[in-house]
Amino acid sequence: MKKYPAIDVTGGSPDLILAAVDDFAPTAAEERGSILRVFFSTPSARNAARSVLSARWSVTAIDVPDENWAERSQQSLTPVTIGRLRILPRADWPSNRGDDSATTTTDANRIDIIIQPSMGFGTGHHATTRLCLRALQEVDLTGKTVLDVGTGSGILAIAASRLGAASALGVDNDPDALESAAGNLLLNPEARHTAFEQADLMTRRLPPADIVTANLTGVLLQRAAASLLAAIGSDGTLIVSGILTEERETVRDVFEPASVVWDMEEQGWIGMVVKR
Repeated sequence: MKKYPAIDVTGGSPDLILAAVDDFAPTAAEERGSILRVFFSTPSARNAARSVLSARWSVTAIDVPDENWAERSQQSLTPVTIGRLRILPRADWPSNRGDDSATTTTDANRIDIIIQPSMGFGTGHHATTRLCLRALQEVDLTGKTVLDVGTGSGILAIAASRLGAASALGVDNDPDALESAAGNLLLNPEARHTAFEQADLMTRRLPPADIVTANLTGVLLQRAAASLLAAIGSDGTLIVSGILTEERETVRDVFEPASVVWDMEEQGWIGMVVKR
């Protein structure tokens, strides 16, 4: 049976823990009461994260048997609606079951996207993902090329394609995330101009695009600001999230002289649209 390297963390806010662990390339997270369980692609990444996080919280390293992790997570998720987009946890979601989002829509133009829980981040249930999905609907995607950096489950690339982008490319350095994204793409055949490939943000020049999305962390966005701006060229748009409220001004400053033309806060997280 396959086992996943993970840590169980107690004693802190899940959002703060996830922000602190981001440098170690976590692949998924699961809240288990007062425990946040964070998964990694390799034991070495898990052990490095444990070493650093132990200075602030109680951390236990574990190896988790597969035990149908995605299926169990799926049972607790319900659809979430963001503007025109409704994110479903499975294809056969019963029409008589509810939606757990704060705002719903009966718009005839609603777009349903299926994103199954997996070891790749991004089901639409975290504020940072919702902020990016909102921001995508603030930008005219018609005929545009979109690059999603750190694509995780592929949700932003798939959403961009469904919202009218000419093409959407999702890149990630984690093979498990790319496997998850490819599986989700099969469940969303309408997003036919979407592709995924492996790439490391910090070691590879990003391909150019009209619009770049990056749902990362404030620290990583600061490190990657030059690469992200280079990817959108002289007249592009950058959508970013994963920014804690106290990081808002610092992150805004690193993207100058580009201007923030839209931002929103949700549950202590910030999403921004940056325009050249």
